[in-house]
Amino acid sequence: MEYRTLGRTGVLVSPLCLGAMNFGGPTNEEESIQIINRALDGGINFIDTANVYNAGRSEEIVGKALLMNGKRNEVILATKVFGKMGTQPNDQGASRYHILKSCEDSLRRLQTDHIDLYQLHRPPLNIPQDEVLRAFDDLVRSGKVLYIGCSTHPAWMVMEALSISEKYGLARYISEQPPYNLLDRRVENELIPLCQKYGMAVLPWSPLAMGMLAGRYPSDGSLPSDSRAATRGGSFKDRVTQKGLRVAQAVDQMAKERGLSSAQLALLWVKDQPGVTAPIIGPRTLQHIESFLPVIDMHLNDDDRPLFDNLVHPGNAVADFHNTNEWMKARILD
Repeated sequence: MEYRTLGRTGVLVSPLCLGAMNFGGPTNEEESIQIINRALDGGINFIDTANVYNAGRSEEIVGKALLMNGKRNEVILATKVFGKMGTQPNDQGASRYHILKSCEDSLRRLQTDHIDLYQLHRPPLNIPQDEVLRAFDDLVRSGKVLYIGCSTHPAWMVMEALSISEKYGLARYISEQPPYNLLDRRVENELIPLCQKYGMAVLPWSPLAMGMLAGRYPSDGSLPSDSRAATRGGSFKDRVTQKGLRVAQAVDQMAKERGLSSAQLALLWVKDQPGVTAPIIGPRTLQHIESFLPVIDMHLNDDDRPLFDNLVHPGNAVADFHNTNEWMKARILD
């Protein structure tokens, strides 16, 4: 196993991170626990969830699995805060009130006394970042959180947060979790170079482009009945573009020529991109995790990199995986 350093912390993590978004939702508790155990047996030591995933059920299942297998202390456990967790006005967001309360709730659901990596799920566009960082800093000083990170933030806000932490001596972000896959490479323009310069881990979400790069969607653009694009519509449906599907077809052909599945090749590309620490895989079935695990020990052939760049030029996009972000004004025209 070739472990990677989680930012500048010295903590070693597997080059793939197990994402728990499906647990307690499309994946029932029993199979979710089986997936967790198989991932840990296969060498993964990094699990990422969030309080909003299936209204807290994901955290509960992850906590139960780690209690049952006794491997909590072998795992770097990450979760997130920001999303709506109730009907009251303060049951969401990045206020100190919500962050501190949500941390206690997550600790209870995860059945642990600390969170290894606590991340702000979306940027605090209407709250000064010093308010957020002071709340996180208190959690770190109390021992309830070891490290803090952010997710889907614009580069300028990450840089501002680092500057505020340095100015006031507060805990600083050690990671950023952006959408990043072959179909949407825009984080290569500013965010990833920033993370490389300041020693931040990059933990890409949706490395398979919501399944488009795993052959999930037919080339005619029709939506599988059980896909998120079909069941949830909206921004998920809008990510499925004809340009993206054409790239997915090309990746599938490349994968066949190399004896891989399209999902394996697409995941391998993200895993071995400069600056990336660990892409977050979100298996829905045991078969999915079995297919992902071999990628841990694979390495992308340098001769293949230009082939991917020819499909989608560095820094560009053919599908919009930032389309749930108010700060991203650009949209992809199909």
